[in-house]
Amino acid sequence: MRRLLLCLFLIAGPIAGFSQSAPTHPDWRTVLEDEIPLLGHRNWILIVDSAYPLQSSPGVETVETDAPQVEVLRQVLGAIDRSIHLRPDIFLDKELAFVAEEDASGVSAYRRELQAILGGYGIESVPHEQMIGRVDEAGKTMHVLILKSRMAVPYSSVFIRLNCRYWSDDAEKRMRSRMAKGEPADH
Repeated sequence: MRRLLLCLFLIAGPIAGFSQSAPTHPDWRTVLEDEIPLLGHRNWILIVDSAYPLQSSPGVETVETDAPQVEVLRQVLGAIDRSIHLRPDIFLDKELAFVAEEDASGVSAYRRELQAILGGYGIESVPHEQMIGRVDEAGKTMHVLILKSRMAVPYSSVFIRLNCRYWSDDAEKRMRSRMAKGEPADH
């Protein structure tokens, strides 16, 4: 009988401990720091509001941050700015400029805070559905990291398409022009 009880205890102990442990989710800061060195031009990082849809393209990864959106945005921009290879192309939902305070409490303060954070960056406003389509398309061949925040303001997502820090858009245009003309660069 003693052996039977001991066996039951040895089997039940780990099972009981296993059933009480909560599932673990990856820490978004760790995911960001781990992925930044791997990401390059044409990859995306999105910092989205709590109602942003879960996208299912194969390259799209969604991580719940349970953090304020501006905190996540600052962390992402800091990681990009510290990298040697990335620069951000930033897109906002065009609708954000038209959301009224009486319809979405806090939107005015959010726009001011967003302007303070993004003031030094170039920003393009694009309709929300177009942005979701761009992300869906990119996720078919490229990696997209979506960091979902606690934000509860509509059309507040920030879409960052990553670009190459050490190769400018102007340099790309000049090179493509030389290629079209068949004129190699001077050596």
